Amino acid sequence: MKTPQFLLLFLFSVAISCNSSSDDKAITTDLVASPLTANQSAKTVAVPVVEMKETSYDFGEMQQGESVTHDFILKNTGEADLIISAAKGSCGCTVPQWPKAPISQGEEATIKVTFNSAGKSGKQNKTVTLVTNAIPNTKVLTINGNVIVPQKK
Repeated sequence: MKTPQFLLLFLFSVAISCNSSSDDKAITTDLVASPLTANQSAKTVAVPVVEMKETSYDFGEMQQGESVTHDFILKNTGEADLIISAAKGSCGCTVPQWPKAPISQGEEATIKVTFNSAGKSGKQNKTVTLVTNAIPNTKVLTINGNVIVPQKK
């Protein structure tokens, strides 16, 4: 007997909740401000642009246990400050250092990448992924070379 009453109560509450009031505002696409929109009437948004002098570096041959460091130079050629929010190496042997402060338009900055060859041997190919506020928001830097294991005597 309680099931029909519960069902009636449930249907009544659904019907009431579906009524829209005249105070509701329509949702429009004006709420979205994206510089990549296809809408011709959209305002332009100033964005930073990452320009790299090089995105890869070959350290050649090195003895196992040595470390090599390379500076990648980037320039903000966009119209807004560039922010590097993260830089992550593909493994613990590849460590990036990057500026934490915003890079103004027209300024250059250095990403210092250090590769430690301890425990490595043979051909090496490591990456550092930068996460920025530019479009696209990621930039991949690559270091590679050959680690030579010393002969045991």
